[in-house]
Amino acid sequence: MHGRVSHDRGWAMARSAATLRWTGRLVGKLLERKVELRGVEMALAELCGPPQESLGAREGGLLLFAGSAGVGKTAVLGEARRRAAAHGCMVLWARGCQQRACTPFHVVRELFQPFFAAVGEAEARTMLGCWFDILGSALGLTLPEAGPPPDPQGVQDGLDWVVTHLSARRAPVVLVVDDAHWADGESLDWLAGFVARVDELPMLVILAYRPDERPAVSSRLRELAARHGSRPYDLAPLTEEAAGLLLSEWLGVEVDEAFRRECWALTAGNPFETIELAAAFRERSLTPDAEQICHLRSLAARIKGTGFVESIRRLGPAAVRFTWAAAVLGTGTSPQLVADVAALAPLEARDAAEQLCRARVLTTATDGLAQGSAEDSLEFRHPLIATAVYQAIPAAMRVALHGRAAQLALDAGHGATAAARHLLETHPDGDPATVQCLRDAAREALLSGAPDAARRFLARALREPPPPEIQAAILFEFGRCDLPTDPAAAVRRLTAALAAPQCDPALREAVVYRLAQALAHNDRLPDAVDLVAAEARRTNSPATRLRMRAEHLLWDRFRVDAEDVHGRSRRLARLAERLDGRHRAEQHILGLRAADAVMRAEPVDVALTYADKALAPGIAWADEDWGFEVPVIVALVYMMCDQPARAEELFTQAITEFERHGWRGSPLSLAHTLLGYVYYRTGRLDQAEDCVRAGQNLADRVSGQVPAQRYAAGCLLQVLLARGRIDEAQAVAAQLTKAQPRSATGVLPDMQAALGQLLLASGQTTQAETLLSQIGRTLEDLGMHNPAWCRWQLDLALARAAHPDRARTTAQTALARARAFGTPSAIGRALHVTAQLSDDDQAQPLLAAAIDHLERSPARYELACALIDHGGLLLRAGRLPEAAQQMTSGIETATGCGADHLAEHARTTLTNGLTHAGHYPHVTTAPVSPPASRPSPGSRRGRSQE
Repeated sequence: MHGRVSHDRGWAMARSAATLRWTGRLVGKLLERKVELRGVEMALAELCGPPQESLGAREGGLLLFAGSAGVGKTAVLGEARRRAAAHGCMVLWARGCQQRACTPFHVVRELFQPFFAAVGEAEARTMLGCWFDILGSALGLTLPEAGPPPDPQGVQDGLDWVVTHLSARRAPVVLVVDDAHWADGESLDWLAGFVARVDELPMLVILAYRPDERPAVSSRLRELAARHGSRPYDLAPLTEEAAGLLLSEWLGVEVDEAFRRECWALTAGNPFETIELAAAFRERSLTPDAEQICHLRSLAARIKGTGFVESIRRLGPAAVRFTWAAAVLGTGTSPQLVADVAALAPLEARDAAEQLCRARVLTTATDGLAQGSAEDSLEFRHPLIATAVYQAIPAAMRVALHGRAAQLALDAGHGATAAARHLLETHPDGDPATVQCLRDAAREALLSGAPDAARRFLARALREPPPPEIQAAILFEFGRCDLPTDPAAAVRRLTAALAAPQCDPALREAVVYRLAQALAHNDRLPDAVDLVAAEARRTNSPATRLRMRAEHLLWDRFRVDAEDVHGRSRRLARLAERLDGRHRAEQHILGLRAADAVMRAEPVDVALTYADKALAPGIAWADEDWGFEVPVIVALVYMMCDQPARAEELFTQAITEFERHGWRGSPLSLAHTLLGYVYYRTGRLDQAEDCVRAGQNLADRVSGQVPAQRYAAGCLLQVLLARGRIDEAQAVAAQLTKAQPRSATGVLPDMQAALGQLLLASGQTTQAETLLSQIGRTLEDLGMHNPAWCRWQLDLALARAAHPDRARTTAQTALARARAFGTPSAIGRALHVTAQLSDDDQAQPLLAAAIDHLERSPARYELACALIDHGGLLLRAGRLPEAAQQMTSGIETATGCGADHLAEHARTTLTNGLTHAGHYPHVTTAPVSPPASRPSPGSRRGRSQE
């Protein structure tokens, strides 16, 4: 491990001395930086001040320093580190590097690797706990291991946890990143997300960057400061007077005014150039007076751009080759590796290194940064010199040096990623070894949670180009990287892989599966269905054919323009009868058969039989090769079949598995949402809202619009309606309408029908009827008849309450389907709605039957509604004791569900009814509006007729 960090509270400036050497002997006396240092001191005072109650009372913050190259950012950061150490802070430090900007997590590793190296692997595993397997590769603590790769959001969440944990254990903490404009994209993504919550931690983050380098990154850093409510400190050049003081300090004598003015004019007040000019003047033993001004221009030319290069050339060929190699390798490199890349003999390399250090081109720092060595590491005295040298390397030589560096990195065991960053700079040459190295690096990046880096490596591998026999494999790997964030690009890559001349059968099966998935996620469901159907006809492998049939059944089940849906269900039933779930394809088909039975309102025992067979061998949620769609459907089958405990167990298992593998995007969002849906269906509304909001927050962090956002919004809408918070539900509905798919299909149509429930609750029955009728027609065409799967028909009946005959017919059709399915909750809900649309005499036995069924079901909220409605009916009939008993039971059940609005409405109804009858109850409450989504039992025309 290598990097830069201080993790001892007694950390001092010893390690930073080499870094600050170019600033002269004014350490601790930075000129004209009072404002910047005052900002540092104030931030440290807020961070390290005595907490009021706990460490959490300390205030963290963000400081940004911006300035051109050589203006003194590193010196300010060095002083900030020194002062932080003096305050007893744990200081983490890293520097961006131009040559390593394409290496994923380079800055993150420089920040944290030395700390974990000091504590040892056993302690690191204990500290990181379940995060170790997710973060080990990103932090450079372990080699990537085969398995489901973590998504970027999962890695970022893990890094957040690491820093939060360190802040709690070692507070206060100061995190410093120099040259942040050269930070790799993965580290920058993490910093951008983490800084938003740095005020909540005892941590100060300090970043320095050049605003004129990598404009996109610089703009992002400025936006980061703006979101945090701060602005960067813009470091200005030195004034003439300050430049004179710096010259006098370096030269050891006072400089006259003319000399000072000329130096200042030549350097434009740049501290680095001022010091370099003074050093050059001193080396020649010239006196800093007016008579020697004539030498200044020639000396100044040597410290600017090509001047550095010319100075190095005068040191001889060995020095030139040594600096070229150092520029190619980047910061913190061992002298031995530089010598190997430069192809210099040991003695020749040592002489060149000493020359270059004396010439103020290179410097050494014994800080453990050397790759694989504890010897002194080499770095350029300033990044300006490194850039000038790198740009001066002849193009052909630069390519050759990168190629040699790549080979040496592999030979030294530094890994494919260390070599691949050099291979990105080489010319395509049709070399199979280069292609393999880039593929290995892409695999490492993907398993580290860096799909963008994996795409860069694979794009370069395709340009090599690869041998024909592996071109399809590389395109497939490329498509896998694209799929989570860019399904359209994934379709292009995977289509090309399928068309490649040499694609072996096993690879072809994987390509077809991924391509179908990409097409489905790219709103091209018919194409996905046609693709797997064609592959099923094409293949000669029985296993592949069964796999393709499973995929065809999955995607075709939710295709709007599907033909012969009833024939499809019959074929699925015949196929499932012959299977026992020994293989994954069989499991999926059995699971789809269970879901089809539920949707079509076949007897519940049929659905449960197939669901049990599908899960008998076990279930894997985080499986890239098979996806998680069918496990989701099977878990929902248990929910619809009145076995919520089994559904809760499965979704809890999904959350655990997704978190263990670092899948913290759409899959984890969907699992939280559906667990909340289970809680909603069982009347645990408090838990339901917490879970669904957690799912919504996770979905909102995923780039672009994803189905998980739609499902979370739909489920949250239903929960809010059940809790009587219609205004909040309307705000959520605006979001759901914006993200509504083109059709009313999906795994969870019940959540789409939630918009109809909101319209009913708002009294917009005509609009509700129109929407629910449209949803119903689509679902009927798809063979989705079961009111337990989607209650659109029950809500449509309520929307038609003004037309009693139509309403009762609609409700009775839903009741017949619920009876065919056979679960107590489905029958109870349908009986309740039928009662709401019937006369009092007919409603009485219907409500009693509904309550009987609901008491035997897990639907506690529905039971509360039925009890309260039954109590209201008895109250109107003058049967006060029975009414009070039912209403009281309903109030207790509603309160236990978290439906406080419903309970309050019932109390008001009971109080008013008893008072009107001459009874004076002890409980009085302010009247509230009753839920508008249900007409009273015995009221054909709805609530308005009461």
